[in-house]
Amino acid sequence: MSKRLAALLGATIALLPAAPAHAEPADTEADPARLPEVVVTARRRAEDAQRVPAALSVVGGALLDQSYTVNTQALTTLIPTLNYSSANPRNTAFTIRGLGSSVVAVSQANDGLEPGVGFYVDQVYHARPATAAFDFADIEQVEELRGPQGTLFGKNTTAGALNITTRAPTFTREGFAELSYGDFNFVQAKGWASGPLTDTIAYRVSGVSTRRDGVIANIRTGRDANTLGTQAVRGQLLFKPDDTIRMRVSADFTNFQAYCCTQVYLRTGTSQRSPTRQFDGPNGLAAQFGYAPPSTNAYDRLTDIDGPLGVDTNEGGVAAITDWNLGPVTLTSVSAWRFWNWDAENDRDYTGLPVQLSQHIPSRQDQYSQELRLASNGEGPLSYVVGLYGFRQRLTGRPISIYGPAAAQYLIGTTTGANNTPVPTNLLDGYGQDGRTDFRSLSYAAFGEANWRFLPTLTATVGLRYTQEEKDGYYATTVSGGLATTNAALVSARLGVLRPQNYEAHDSDGSLSGRANLAWQATGATLAYASYARGFKSGGINMSGLPLDTNNNPVLATAVVRPERNETYEIGLKNTLFGGRVTANIDGFYTKVRDFQATIVENSLTQTAQLRGYLSNIPRVTVKGVEADVVALILPGLSARTAFAWSDGRYSDYPAGPCPLEVQTAATTRCSLTGRRLASLPRFALTAGLDYARGALFVHVDTASRSGFDGDPALSRFTYIRGYNLTNANIGYRFADGTEAILWARNLLDADYIQNVTVQAGNSGLIVGTPSDPRTIGATIRWRI
Repeated sequence: MSKRLAALLGATIALLPAAPAHAEPADTEADPARLPEVVVTARRRAEDAQRVPAALSVVGGALLDQSYTVNTQALTTLIPTLNYSSANPRNTAFTIRGLGSSVVAVSQANDGLEPGVGFYVDQVYHARPATAAFDFADIEQVEELRGPQGTLFGKNTTAGALNITTRAPTFTREGFAELSYGDFNFVQAKGWASGPLTDTIAYRVSGVSTRRDGVIANIRTGRDANTLGTQAVRGQLLFKPDDTIRMRVSADFTNFQAYCCTQVYLRTGTSQRSPTRQFDGPNGLAAQFGYAPPSTNAYDRLTDIDGPLGVDTNEGGVAAITDWNLGPVTLTSVSAWRFWNWDAENDRDYTGLPVQLSQHIPSRQDQYSQELRLASNGEGPLSYVVGLYGFRQRLTGRPISIYGPAAAQYLIGTTTGANNTPVPTNLLDGYGQDGRTDFRSLSYAAFGEANWRFLPTLTATVGLRYTQEEKDGYYATTVSGGLATTNAALVSARLGVLRPQNYEAHDSDGSLSGRANLAWQATGATLAYASYARGFKSGGINMSGLPLDTNNNPVLATAVVRPERNETYEIGLKNTLFGGRVTANIDGFYTKVRDFQATIVENSLTQTAQLRGYLSNIPRVTVKGVEADVVALILPGLSARTAFAWSDGRYSDYPAGPCPLEVQTAATTRCSLTGRRLASLPRFALTAGLDYARGALFVHVDTASRSGFDGDPALSRFTYIRGYNLTNANIGYRFADGTEAILWARNLLDADYIQNVTVQAGNSGLIVGTPSDPRTIGATIRWRI
């Protein structure tokens, strides 16, 4: 059935004129003979996107609904400069222009690391990247702002920001409901309702719920893994007693519960270590245990993990946004409290061998933020925004690991120490770690930005921000269990797998960041600009344990990492052509980052059971590139979008980086990666899309292509992720009463690609990855009131 539906969709789409695609405007009434104006708040005031001298991409609510985009991962199909990596919701990272959080699949979640890409929902900063993995509900618009955004956005964001705006309550009654069903028992329900409660108070309630069976079959348990199970609900009240005061109060809750998330065998690499410490080979680990993966083809989507698996995480909060028009200026207050809970278990050896029985880190985060802004009103030659910002968070965790009967032979071997002491097979059976972590941060800042139109066509912008950050971290773990022994060699070997650690760290730093911009309105339809921005990201504290020295002792000098500083130079040109039927924008940029913060995975002699992820500084990273996007109204009812990004990211100075698997020996600890390409950044990325409506019939297509890139910072040839293309499409019919019936396909062409990779613990050479979701065909019914 699915193949026939896919063929029908493909044949229908093939009859339409081919065209590319990108940035979608927000939902507004528009002249059908020209593109509607796209209004953004990139500079904390409502402006036409074509008049904002900055590189940005906009995805409006209409396109989000048409493309079934309900989370950040799906946004990458619409925005080429946005990259997303997620081994599970906690280990989520996204980058803009290749910069942001680390892309190491097993260790993006170091609690002491600030994200380089700011994630904002209704002006409220979300401190943990994991919260970006949850589903959207009732979104008005998404803005991707590229480059440092610290001047006007709450927390310093050196790589860029995702600025998400939800739909506000309305004083006219409206409602929407949507029900979808597809392959793998995919079921999704979405809806919202809005209207007046009184003449001065309006409400809005919205929600989304998604369920899907797993797409990776566990041949050991018979239970399919990587299911979906999410719910999100949001309630809002809008108070508007008169034309000068507007207050919007919201509360939201999002939950993710699923039998998720595991990876499958991708390939086996080889190192220079002993043949008995490698996964493959006649004397390798797999042969020693008589083990074979369920499949060596990742796209068979098979696993045989024997450990527990599951995710139970939620987040939510309340916020109040008040705008008070005082005449010459508007005073804005943004107050918020948010929380995030996390618990999950993973089989971190990713095999059917009882190496690791359990791994999970129950966590709780609370954050409080307050922002006050004063913005000028009117259209005079001088406009400005000034403000104060405060932010506080606390994040506690409990790292737990337990090893099984196969762990000793798999992670240590049959002998250990200078005297080749025999290792009992049950040395690590039941051996584990328990601990407590406590991370606290306090941030406060003063900021301001002014725009001066000193000539009718020339405007200069200058913005500054001073930020002070205070951070404290506490980490303590204990170990217990396993075979009772007093043998020094066995005790040392066991401590090399898991060692108790206890340390505290403090970091305090402040910095001035800002930007300068010169914009030239060459004609009414053409804007040219040049800008310089300096971003600052405060120092970090390692909250996942410290690396070990050759004597198996924690390296205390790595507890705190230095702040990250970003300088970006950018030029751009924005054009509105053919009477408003086409917008064509292009920009070029050069970014230099000093002390780039990254999560590094230790691969030294002592690195065995765990992939010990810890924070470190890369001396210098540079990224340069060119980006372009075009939106065209070809005919009434037929619009196209396309966006393109070419980027060249390099580790300009990285003399002591992690070593690629293929050059590792038993004594290798560090390798120079200077001059090598930046991990996680495709050189080319292209998105395109088409929307066509004729009478009651409508069609939507979007496609995204990315070239290959390194999936791990060690830049091994075994962790390279090949380029891919993803195409989604739908065709629908709108009945006279407004009801819509839609046939849709996600991954229409059933493309096979890898989303992220992980080097298995122990550096055996086993590489696992998350395969793409297979083609999913389904149908949707929509009702509007």
